Amino acid sequence: MTLIKSISGIRGTIGGSPGEGLSPLDTVKFVSAYGQWLKERSKAEKIKVVVGRDARISGEMLNQIVIGTLMGMGIDVIDIGLATTPTVEIAVPNENARGGMILTASHNPKQWNALKLLNEKGEFISAEDGTKILRLAEQESFIYSGVDVLGAVIKRDDYLDIHIKQIIDLPLVDINAIKEANFKIVVDAVNSVGGFAIPDLLKALGVNEVIELYCEPTGIFPHNPEPLPEHLTEISKVVKENNAHLGFVVDPDVDRLAIINEDGSMFGEEYTLVAVADYVLQHKKGNTVSNLSSTRALKDITLNHNGEYFASAVGEVNVVEIMKEKNAVIGGEGNGGVIYPDLHYGRDALVGIALFLTHLAKTGKKCSDIRNQYPEYIIAKKKMQLTSEIDVDKILISIKDKFKDQQIIDIDGVKIEFEQGWVHLRKSNTEPIIRIYAESKSLESTNELADQIISEIKTLI
Repeated sequence: MTLIKSISGIRGTIGGSPGEGLSPLDTVKFVSAYGQWLKERSKAEKIKVVVGRDARISGEMLNQIVIGTLMGMGIDVIDIGLATTPTVEIAVPNENARGGMILTASHNPKQWNALKLLNEKGEFISAEDGTKILRLAEQESFIYSGVDVLGAVIKRDDYLDIHIKQIIDLPLVDINAIKEANFKIVVDAVNSVGGFAIPDLLKALGVNEVIELYCEPTGIFPHNPEPLPEHLTEISKVVKENNAHLGFVVDPDVDRLAIINEDGSMFGEEYTLVAVADYVLQHKKGNTVSNLSSTRALKDITLNHNGEYFASAVGEVNVVEIMKEKNAVIGGEGNGGVIYPDLHYGRDALVGIALFLTHLAKTGKKCSDIRNQYPEYIIAKKKMQLTSEIDVDKILISIKDKFKDQQIIDIDGVKIEFEQGWVHLRKSNTEPIIRIYAESKSLESTNELADQIISEIKTLI
């Protein structure tokens, strides 16, 4: 059993003893701490929180515990039921709520669930606020409300419609172009909330032929729910067999988007953001942001459109912070996470689909042709297991000094920029591991870059 307490939320496996997983007792403690934090930073006598969940088997159980606990804290709950992560993010400011909770473990297997925490803007809480909440939980420093001031619960089932309407109303989403393209699209939603959210969106965009693959929100994942190429062989086959124009794959909470080309090949999660950014930058000049471990292709595309590219530390909250600071028009992460601030500051597969389909329709090209027009980079992701007595920070400092003649970015570990590629080293916060991400224009050169750094680390050890 596993329980991971982080600044952005609480994630764990279901079952086992308290403290060893996301048990009912652990859930109550952390939800109470979040409720206490909300009450302490709000001057209002009565506050609201939006709660939504993905379709995991444990979701209903967790949902009842979460809502009951918030009501016990004297907080009113807007329960929007089965919902995508971006839908909850949109609902929070719409409801003038003080926060939101999303019950989802994202791409983790079915035995996992999590409490993801939002602030009043519908954005993930900051590291500083996350630390405060963890401290409140550790100290059990929260006070429940008396019987006369308990919270109430209001159920809403219309927020997906609201979300879709806001997407359709975006100036860069062209429904007429999408309708005229007469797309045939395959959708794999791993039997979670994307199973109804994506088909509903496509119908609203004028796509009349949708082939649904694993679109029943049962929470029984038919394959590993992380949308990586090795997990997408079935949709690849279905796209080819049905002569579909493309396929869309989302993770269980629909904040990551992978695309399958018409020939069954992978568009590449790293290139979801690149393609959407290319379209947005054609119509709206400005800057872009992605995290340090995302492909260099976004920088190339941004410079081609006379914009400026900026890199952030890994993590959605860090990307959003830099996007606001640099007034970026588009940003996100290389795992298929598109953040389009004209809608909201959160990774959103639905808006990614709408913008990508508009882009595809307007070009009149095949999906694979769109992919082939972007710079080709290959990313390798490796890690080194170290012994607990090794000082990882000291190793990173030594690596930084060793490559001081190269461009170095040290806002999150150490990233070394070479002419033909880069290497990013990050330490794990929970175990003695160094993660080594590398990218260049071929698999061979990418592995050479990564292996060079691994050799240097071994020498230092």
